[in-house]
Amino acid sequence: MRNLLTYFGVLLLFTTAQAQEYFPKNDGVKSRYDAYTLYQNGIIHNPNEKPFKGDLLVFKGKIVKIAKQITVEDNYISLNLDGKHLYPSFIDLTSEFGIKKPTKKQAKKGNGYDATRAGHYWNDHIRPETNASQFFKYEEEEAKKLLQIGFGVVNTHYPDGIMRGTSSLVSLVKNQGAIQSIIKKKASTVLSFDKSVLSNQMYPTSTMGAMALIRQTYLDANWYKNNISDYQDLALEALIKQENLPQIFITDNGLDELRAIKIGEEFGKKYLVKGNGFEFENLSTLRKMGNTIIAPLDFPKPYTISHPHVAEKISLKKLKRWDQAPANLMLLHKNEIPFTITTYGLDDLSLFKSNLLLAIKYGLPQEVALASLTSLPAKLLQQNNKIGSLHTEKLANFFITDTPYFNKNSNVLAHVVQGELHNLNALETINIIGKYSVNHKDFPLSLVYGPEKKQPTKLLWNEEKIDFKHKQLANDHTIIFEIPQSTEVGMYRLLIKAPNQKQHLNLWLNTPNGKQHKLTAMHNAEFNEEQEKKEQKPENEPNFASISFPNMAYGFKTLPETKKYLIKNATLWTNEELGIIENYDVLIKDGLIHKIGQDLSSRNAIIIDAKGKHLTSGIIDEHSHIAASAVNEAGHNSTAEVQMEDVIDPTDINIYRNLAGGVTTIQLLHGSANPIGGQSAILKLRWGHQPDELIFKQAPKFIKFALGENVKQSNWGNGYRFPQTRMGVEQVYIDYFNQALAYEHEKNNNPTYRKDIELETLLEIIRSKRFISCHSYVQSEINMLMKVAEQFGFTVNTFTHILEGYKVADKMKKHGAGASTFSDWWAYKYEVNDAIPFNAAILHNQGVVTAINSDDAEMSRRLNQEAAKTIKYGGLSEEEAWKTVTLNPAKLLHIDNYVGSIKEGKHADLVLWSDHPLSIYAKAEKTFVDGKLYFDLEKDKLLRAQNNTLKNKLIQKTLDANQSGLETQDVVEDEKILMHCDTLEERI
Repeated sequence: MRNLLTYFGVLLLFTTAQAQEYFPKNDGVKSRYDAYTLYQNGIIHNPNEKPFKGDLLVFKGKIVKIAKQITVEDNYISLNLDGKHLYPSFIDLTSEFGIKKPTKKQAKKGNGYDATRAGHYWNDHIRPETNASQFFKYEEEEAKKLLQIGFGVVNTHYPDGIMRGTSSLVSLVKNQGAIQSIIKKKASTVLSFDKSVLSNQMYPTSTMGAMALIRQTYLDANWYKNNISDYQDLALEALIKQENLPQIFITDNGLDELRAIKIGEEFGKKYLVKGNGFEFENLSTLRKMGNTIIAPLDFPKPYTISHPHVAEKISLKKLKRWDQAPANLMLLHKNEIPFTITTYGLDDLSLFKSNLLLAIKYGLPQEVALASLTSLPAKLLQQNNKIGSLHTEKLANFFITDTPYFNKNSNVLAHVVQGELHNLNALETINIIGKYSVNHKDFPLSLVYGPEKKQPTKLLWNEEKIDFKHKQLANDHTIIFEIPQSTEVGMYRLLIKAPNQKQHLNLWLNTPNGKQHKLTAMHNAEFNEEQEKKEQKPENEPNFASISFPNMAYGFKTLPETKKYLIKNATLWTNEELGIIENYDVLIKDGLIHKIGQDLSSRNAIIIDAKGKHLTSGIIDEHSHIAASAVNEAGHNSTAEVQMEDVIDPTDINIYRNLAGGVTTIQLLHGSANPIGGQSAILKLRWGHQPDELIFKQAPKFIKFALGENVKQSNWGNGYRFPQTRMGVEQVYIDYFNQALAYEHEKNNNPTYRKDIELETLLEIIRSKRFISCHSYVQSEINMLMKVAEQFGFTVNTFTHILEGYKVADKMKKHGAGASTFSDWWAYKYEVNDAIPFNAAILHNQGVVTAINSDDAEMSRRLNQEAAKTIKYGGLSEEEAWKTVTLNPAKLLHIDNYVGSIKEGKHADLVLWSDHPLSIYAKAEKTFVDGKLYFDLEKDKLLRAQNNTLKNKLIQKTLDANQSGLETQDVVEDEKILMHCDTLEERI
């Protein structure tokens, strides 16, 4: 018997039909009704397929048939969609749906250094045993919001910890309960750089600490898997079982995206990286790495700029990002970088569609947008046999719209999830697209309805288009218009009643003389899309500020290239046997100092007249904290496993400012929070490049050690961590070096040894494969560390700060240590009271290789002047004074074969000065790194003007956005933290 039911009976039937047959029923005796549901005459859209009009048959939560026309013999429910559109449910790869966020654990008195979970990993922030299904509870209101914008499946996770465990893939099923809505209990593993709020364990306190912890965890899991352990670790066991699952890494800024990808590359893992929406700033690296980006659509709001003083506070970087963000997805697609789209981070879900349409307006193809929301996330989760498209045997997850989804005014009318119908709007809405005309001699009126409008697209009088204003009243519409050359002067008002069928519209026309006329407009033509497009005024193509490198003030439109330069008639400060020589030429070629001489010539070289100017090698800052996202990992007393290379920030404006001060190379040092700090990064200041491209590839390995008040936590206030005294600091070194030697013995004698990154690093020190730069002040501690080093058979490479170095200069010379000091800093804390400005000269005169460093983003821009102070305080010659910021730091860093002097064959890291380089009047006019011009004083003037012009243009654009009624945000002034030895990262 054929059972044809109308739409209004569907909801009742689904309540019964969709219950699992083995679930107990405690709500009374009801008859079972397993019915087919036939969706007829819908336009079916699939990713990467041409839409077609047809029928779709659903049974027990699955699609059983799709065809142009389906005939069902018995027991079915029928819904005639009358040309409405069906799309596969969108899939969100990154969600917290149904999960209550954990609250921060109340800190208890204790040391904060030990893990609290017995039988688990040594660090509480590693929680791979967590599964989202343990915490999942269906949230009806949140589900309705997601269903309304097209999402029917979410990959939800428990948002806590660095390794967060496994997500659960769930359908947003309204009436089936949490268990039945789960498509896959363990769908993916989820990671982040954020610690668990459920633990007060301190380590890690930085992004580089989080990265080191992830590395060590992977190494430990591999070791645990292949060896018989004396203990059981439930966290590592869970992690091992997840190896073949998709891996999602959640980040919130572009640099962290690159850091996550970097770790994945090290361990052969292709993370799906949840990005920040500004991926266009790192396109070249993302394209090369090939990771899929999970892209958010939380575009920045325009800024409220109510006063010129407010305009001064906002950075060009923020304005550019606001302007460029809608182009992000288009640029990802254009650069062949795979991506999916997420609602993650979007506080107001109602903005999702408008932001998506804005991305499409900026050039994202609709078919790419659809695939990134359906088939691609399904494939990445290895669930494309169940979800992601409308095909037989897949789950019946789809939504129905009145017009194509990507039309501005389309509505999601209903959402079917695992066969269950969620009625969101009136599914029986009449499709009134087309032309309607009034057959009346006095009122030759016609209305045209297009697919994107709920009100008329066009109003015609005698087939001539006239302007009108529209107002909606509940389901009715009123339009107001004037008729040119009419005998009745004034406004006509036309009320259009909500239609109950497509054939006609009921109208009430009020004329200017006060009379009302009841009219009928009959449907007499289909909507002519091509004709309407011809008549429409073309929209302005969206334009946005060009992307620069880095994407901020003073960024390059294109990165500097290696060129041939001939610098003529300069005074050369060679730092070699030639000393200071006048009227000499230098030819730069292939990034190197190719030739030095007089009257040089070279075809096609760019000639730079340096008459009356001074050419030096680039300044080298042995102790710097610029270009870093973090400085300290303070979670342990030894953090030899962390790497400053992991937290390079190539967008730090201080790179550009340092280039303007003649600095070309720095040692990016860990801070002084612990006796054994992290591994250094020796960088060339290649402004505009990616983090790894700043690394000085030929430089050897270094590490930061520290002595004194900071490491014994004199000013920390808690007193929990060992050491708390200078005696304890010595014991830390002895203990860790002995551990490293024991580790070496185990490594050499046990093929199944457990690799330990920290002890590997300490072993490199003992075997002189890694050099120490040690933060130091007091002579007794300087002596102590030299004795410890001699006990273990290595040399302390450099004592940095070393403000009591003059007291032990002879001992340092004998030991073989170098010194990197301040010129005249004094008395900024108790252990610096004995500092004197003659320190550098005394050390130099004792034969200690001595450099002047900055340890400060501001002072590093004038290290040439700091070097000059050694002439006043100690009587160094000009040449020897200049070496304290060039050749001597190069020697301390073991890179003097490459930089530090002007010599044929060395890197062309050069600075052209307007005056004597030790003069307070000298300006760096041109700064070269590897023969590329990274700073030019004349170009800098042009950049200032260009920055100002662009900023004013973008401010006007945001003012226009304010006027258009868009929601805005207040300007918050950027506060750049200038990092020092004691700076702690706040984010973690």
